[in-house]
Amino acid sequence: MNVYEPRPAPGRSRSRRAGILAVQILVLVLFAALGVRLWYLQIPRGDHYRELAVANHHQQLVVPATRGRILDSAGRSLVSNRTELTVSADYHELVGMEDGGLAVLTDLAEVLDVPVEELQQRMRLCSPTVERPCWPGSPYQPVTLADDIEPSVALQIMESGDDFPGITAQAHAVRNYPHGATAGQVLGYLQPVTQEELDAREELRTQFTGIDQVGRDGVEAVYDTELRGTAGVRTLAVNNHGEVMEVVSDERPVPGSHLVTHLDLRVQKIAEKALAEGMAAARPRYKADSGAAVVLDVNTGGIVAMASLPTYDPGIWQGGIDQKAFDEMLSEEAGEPLLSRAVQGQYPPGSTFKISSLSAAVENGFSLRSTYACPGSVNLAGQNYENYEGGGHGTIDLHKAIVVSCNTVFYKFGYQLWKRDGGLHPEGEPEEAMAEMARGYGFGSPTGIDLPYETSGRIPDREWKRNFWQETRETNCERGERGYPDIARTNPSHASYLKRLAYEQCVEGFLWRANEAVNFSIGQGDVLVSPLQLARAYAAIANGGTLYEPRVARALVSADGSETREIEPVVAGKVPVSDTTLAYLQKALTEVPKAGTARGAFAGFPQDKVSVAGKTGSADAQNRQVSAWFASYAPADDPQFAIAVFVSQGGTGGMTSAPIARTIYEGIYGFGDFDEPALPGGVPRDELPVVRSDGSIDVLER
Repeated sequence: MNVYEPRPAPGRSRSRRAGILAVQILVLVLFAALGVRLWYLQIPRGDHYRELAVANHHQQLVVPATRGRILDSAGRSLVSNRTELTVSADYHELVGMEDGGLAVLTDLAEVLDVPVEELQQRMRLCSPTVERPCWPGSPYQPVTLADDIEPSVALQIMESGDDFPGITAQAHAVRNYPHGATAGQVLGYLQPVTQEELDAREELRTQFTGIDQVGRDGVEAVYDTELRGTAGVRTLAVNNHGEVMEVVSDERPVPGSHLVTHLDLRVQKIAEKALAEGMAAARPRYKADSGAAVVLDVNTGGIVAMASLPTYDPGIWQGGIDQKAFDEMLSEEAGEPLLSRAVQGQYPPGSTFKISSLSAAVENGFSLRSTYACPGSVNLAGQNYENYEGGGHGTIDLHKAIVVSCNTVFYKFGYQLWKRDGGLHPEGEPEEAMAEMARGYGFGSPTGIDLPYETSGRIPDREWKRNFWQETRETNCERGERGYPDIARTNPSHASYLKRLAYEQCVEGFLWRANEAVNFSIGQGDVLVSPLQLARAYAAIANGGTLYEPRVARALVSADGSETREIEPVVAGKVPVSDTTLAYLQKALTEVPKAGTARGAFAGFPQDKVSVAGKTGSADAQNRQVSAWFASYAPADDPQFAIAVFVSQGGTGGMTSAPIARTIYEGIYGFGDFDEPALPGGVPRDELPVVRSDGSIDVLER
């Protein structure tokens, strides 16, 4: 029996075929897209994903570079390196423990034989509210808990790693200061890198080893990049258990360059000792609380020696510093030893400043061939001004005015130039001859030395006075109205005087008065200079008028000696003084240690062998004892060195500072108590020490 089967309608058949075709096309499109994707991942992006895959099995270690040494001009080590064993902690691993790492630190304290409280203190991150000891570095680098530990202790910690999670003991290169506090403020020190420094310095981020330190002061800071070198990268192949299978690549670190300085270690030690002994000799009568001595190469600006007291040993920062020691480093009671008086100190220069005042007077119409009255006192604008101890010298020329340091001659120069500008109410733009000449000598602005935190000093004039008045007017006006009730309780007359003075400053404090111009002429009043600025000014007189930027660094030499980059002298300018005036000053300054205010200090000094030229200065400051200055250069007929010595509250320049300078000269040239010259030939070295390929250094003994 036949069963009837109806045939599909023509339209339905076509629809089914179209669906099958669409599915086939979709499948083909998907396969094509997959093929394109596979091609894209394997060909254009193949290297990228290959690197990612390798990274899953490779571990990169940053290998720190050896920091370059700091050498004196003969090649003697001022700062070197040594290796010590340190114990460190992973900050985040310990603080992430339930007890904040207390149990681990307690066990570690027993091994190290130190109180656990000390370790906890070292684990704290430093901040303005956290006392030392604390961790001054980044929380992402190992926190040093103990340094210079015994090998047996380090071995015990390493062999018991499971008992000390987050704790490591390893060899660590640290800075070594073989001469203690010698040149401490010039050399500087290292401290762990902070998170702020990592964020700011790309070269630190890209080469961060976890134990990095950076220069914090001195040449360690200024030449940090050159000294630190370039870290290496070691790539290790590891399995899925973290075990090292092989070294894939090893890009070795490039050691930092050695920094050869202009400093001479022997001269530096002589200067520091002479300064300390000179200050001690002044103390029975004066406080002599701080001081500085600068020795410059007059022909290059190189810093041969730079002493500042009080000072400190940079090694104090190694392994952290407790709060008491840290506070002492910053305290006025300890003399603020971190402060370099030579570079950062600012003081009235006293009569050493007369080189600038004489130059200003002569370059503005006063004759070198004329004579001038030098009475014991002079009355100018209704006020009396005296010579030192009130002595007069009759009618003298400017040569003798320098030799005997006659104040009254210079008082009149300052007053007359002030009047020439229009006095209290100048018409038009005043010339400010005294101030402009001082700036021409380099006063009132940084010298450009390669040390951080240099101060500029201060050269006051009418513009400075107006700016100062605007800054202080509100306070003065308030005091002029309210007075000084606290002082009035014990000293009503003085309080009344201060109130009148405050009112005067409120109303007319912008005026540049005659007494300010007069005091300016002898380096008093609001004039401030640094010992380095004064040494540079006298070096310019010695060399014929060239002002150099002082330099500590002389050259950078690669660790194997293959490359040397000398740091050339930089001319900052020329003193705006004629050759005739410079020659006149040179002749007058040569007489000061022989027949003038420094003759007592240089009695018996072999001037026939080395003639010293210089000028004494004694500077007054309110509520302080007189401070002593001596600025000089030698030999007078062939200048090589300029020396400036300052002793705060140390008495007169001829009594205190000139003898210190004499001792330094004796040490340089081998006179007096010195058996041999510190600098053979009596000149700065003109050749560099030799760094050999094996890293050894040939010290120049001649």
